[in-house]
Amino acid sequence: MAIRTIRVEGDEILRKKCKEVTEITPRIKTLIEDMIETMYQANGVGLAGPQVGILRKVVVIDVGDGPVVLVNPVIVETSGEQTGGEGCLSVPGKTATVTRPNYVKVRAYDEKMEQRELEGTELFARAVCHECDHLEGKLYIDIAESPVMDTDAYYAEMGEEE
Repeated sequence: MAIRTIRVEGDEILRKKCKEVTEITPRIKTLIEDMIETMYQANGVGLAGPQVGILRKVVVIDVGDGPVVLVNPVIVETSGEQTGGEGCLSVPGKTATVTRPNYVKVRAYDEKMEQRELEGTELFARAVCHECDHLEGKLYIDIAESPVMDTDAYYAEMGEEE
């Protein structure tokens, strides 16, 4: 496994749509392992293929319950809403207010290419929506409801703790 370079805002690959994964090849397996290691090393809760320069529909997420791998994820249901500060490893040190669904159901394949459906709320729902946006070439700053600010300044202005 290896730590991969996280692409940052301004890198054109972050604005491109990803292609579906048709099979779990050794390269895709290595990509998934590297993405998990890279996400942990960067203290993130999610990472998508384009963020490490690979235009494939692969997402890894860990909101505290262990890593979840989503290959070719499709959000099939959402409900409710949550509004709060959101950041991104590809927009380092920045935060803005974003509204996302509070509940999400996602259909995807796992690292063995077995289809499954997962559902979750709060941070998991936010992370799934955020990472799926990456697969379509979108960043959270495209839907931000507040100015994108330095993270410390954002939370000081909002009167919240990070």
